[in-house]
Amino acid sequence: MRTVVLAFGGNALVPEGQSGTFQQQLANAEGMAGIVADLVGRGDRLVVTHGNGPQVGSLALQQEQGVDVTPAQPLFALGAMTQGQIGQLLELALRNHSPASPVQALALVTHVLVDASDDAFQEPTKPIGPVFEEDDAKRLADERGWRLVEDAGRGWRRVVPSPEPLDIVEDDAVRALVDAGTLVIAAGGGGIPVVRGDDGRLEGVDAVIDKDLVAERLAATVRADALVLITDEDEVSLDFGTPRQRPVHEMSIDEAEAHLAQGQFPPGSMGPKVTAAVRFLRNGGEVAIITSAEHVLAALDGEHGTRMVGGT
Repeated sequence: MRTVVLAFGGNALVPEGQSGTFQQQLANAEGMAGIVADLVGRGDRLVVTHGNGPQVGSLALQQEQGVDVTPAQPLFALGAMTQGQIGQLLELALRNHSPASPVQALALVTHVLVDASDDAFQEPTKPIGPVFEEDDAKRLADERGWRLVEDAGRGWRRVVPSPEPLDIVEDDAVRALVDAGTLVIAAGGGGIPVVRGDDGRLEGVDAVIDKDLVAERLAATVRADALVLITDEDEVSLDFGTPRQRPVHEMSIDEAEAHLAQGQFPPGSMGPKVTAAVRFLRNGGEVAIITSAEHVLAALDGEHGTRMVGGT
């Protein structure tokens, strides 16, 4: 039986043009559940993870607006809240997809260890929350001390630290559940970031870890055969957004690393996905795939998306 780690982006629940109401997210979760159920029906053993950029950013805004009524919570606590929120949406959607024979799924609250000295804490880069017009972005930066940057020409978004994931704290529990046949939803939103103090205690830190890099750590934890990174694009392209744009249907590890070094895949776009794919394969994974949600099944069959395999 093949073990597949499937990583959905946060925008899978709140695509561009939607406001992110509960009903919208529920409907989108049901679509995601259909993809997962189809893979389970083919005999694959699934581990699911997801992003939370839109959700955690929106929750942070709500926290700021309500600070006069109730104390705001730290960013890592908001990550935990959205991890539970999205996890339960996916879990219920999976159980309701085929009520007569529901997929037995469990959303596991998951912490991810990071290094307190990671340079990312000095240079925030991870976009979260909604897109703002430039005037609103400047006002929010002045009023709340946020750092906002232009996001791929769409407008301005808040950015927060995004340190490298080192280990999944609950890795033993994840492995045990997967080995027992449970479909585990884990490390949602990149996991809840924690650092380990000199006394061995774990403490939350304000950051949002990249979910693609955590997906690779999750894949290593469960010894996955395949890592599937879902994005808005059908496949990876070189010279994206230029007249020379061209799709790449297959890449070797060496080719992927060369393209990364040349700046073909920016950090705020395909960079983390290609990096995660390379790490997965370097650590013994069989195949890594980058594609859109609608083409996951075909991509796993080698008929769509961008496919990366071990070797050079």
